[in-house]
Amino acid sequence: MKLRRLAVTTAALGLAATVAAPAAFAAPASAHAHKPLGEKSLAEVLLADGDTFDHNWNDYDILTEAVLAVLKAKPDSAVGVLADGSTPLTAFLPNDRAFQALTKDLTGTRYWSEKRVFTKLVAAAGVDAIEAVLLYHVVPGATITKRDAAKANGARLKTAQGGTIKVRVYNRSVPIIELKDKDYNDANPFLDPRALDINKGNKQIAHGIVFVLRPLDL
Repeated sequence: MKLRRLAVTTAALGLAATVAAPAAFAAPASAHAHKPLGEKSLAEVLLADGDTFDHNWNDYDILTEAVLAVLKAKPDSAVGVLADGSTPLTAFLPNDRAFQALTKDLTGTRYWSEKRVFTKLVAAAGVDAIEAVLLYHVVPGATITKRDAAKANGARLKTAQGGTIKVRVYNRSVPIIELKDKDYNDANPFLDPRALDINKGNKQIAHGIVFVLRPLDL
C-alpha cells in the first residue's frame, strides 16, 4: 500500500524526526515579533472538548485520536511538537468528514461512525503512515495567520514530513485558499473559511481544511 511505503521512505530519510523552519514564511512569522505570542499548544486546543468521538463531522475528533495513537506507539515522534506551545508552527487540520473521505478511498467503503473511520484507517494505513501524513500537515517555524495566508499565492510550504505544499489563493477577502498536495488525481483541500486562525495569538496556529493533505499520489 502506498501509504505504508510512504512511512518507510519517510523513516529512511529521517524526515519524521526533523522539524526545520520553512524559508517561505520566515517573513510572516517575524512580522509578529512586535507583539509577543502566547504559548498555548494546539494539543490543548484539540483536547479541549475531550478525548471522545461524537456525531459532529465538522470537528477534529479523528485527527485528535490519530495524534494520540501515534504518540502512544511512538512517544518520541515529531508529532509531539503539537504539544510544545513554545515552538512556532502552523497546522492544517482535516475535519472528521475529511478523514471519512480518505478512509473510503483506502478501503472502498464509506463508514458512518467516527470510531469506525478511525479504526479502519489505522488498520488500512498503519501508525507509521499516519504519522507521516500528520507531519505533512505541519509547517514548522512559522505562525501563518489568515491574513498571511491570503497574501501567499504561489508560496511553497516546507512541511515537517519533508514534503512541500503549494498555496493557491483565489480570493483574498473571503478568503478562498487551495493547498496543492502530491496527489494529482484527487481534489485538493481548501481552507475552511469558518475555521481559520484557530489558537490565534499564540505561536502555534491552525486552519481547518476540508480534505486530508496527501504526501503522495494515491
